[in-house]
Amino acid sequence: MSAMKRNVANMITLSRVAAALLMLAAPVCTVPFWALYAWCGVSDMMDGAIARRLGTKSRLGSRLDSASDLVFVGVCLIALLPVFPLPSWLFVWIALIALCKIAGYASGLVMRGRLIALHTTANRAAGLLLFATIPAVLCTSNPFLALPACAAATFAAVQEGHLIRRGAQDAE
Repeated sequence: MSAMKRNVANMITLSRVAAALLMLAAPVCTVPFWALYAWCGVSDMMDGAIARRLGTKSRLGSRLDSASDLVFVGVCLIALLPVFPLPSWLFVWIALIALCKIAGYASGLVMRGRLIALHTTANRAAGLLLFATIPAVLCTSNPFLALPACAAATFAAVQEGHLIRRGAQDAE
């Protein structure tokens, strides 16, 4: 297998970091912003599937994917929070989800001596729902559209924390 073929999934993952950072330069809610946003979502769905299909799945790729996701989420927070219609009840729910995720990661650090971020089906579903929810809420100004994404993210965060504490290394 060529070096290019072995690294294609990781290159797609790294392109998500570049696209996310470019989002900071694009005016929020413009065509370039949403095109970069769309690439970040598509690349997140593609990289793991390609790695599995090519048989190039690796711990490095998994870590790059998690780091790329963090960069994308961070950029979205920086770019979209100032324009996102976020009522206090939704802000509190999102903060609780974030605390649950942080507690799970802290458990991995304490119990295993390293950061463990699991790529579970629940995490994937929550990510897809969240990805679709952000533009839907912005376009409609209806924060109640976030309910399914928040419910899925709550379940995924609790499940991930439980699996980490049980000693799971990865759950595909």
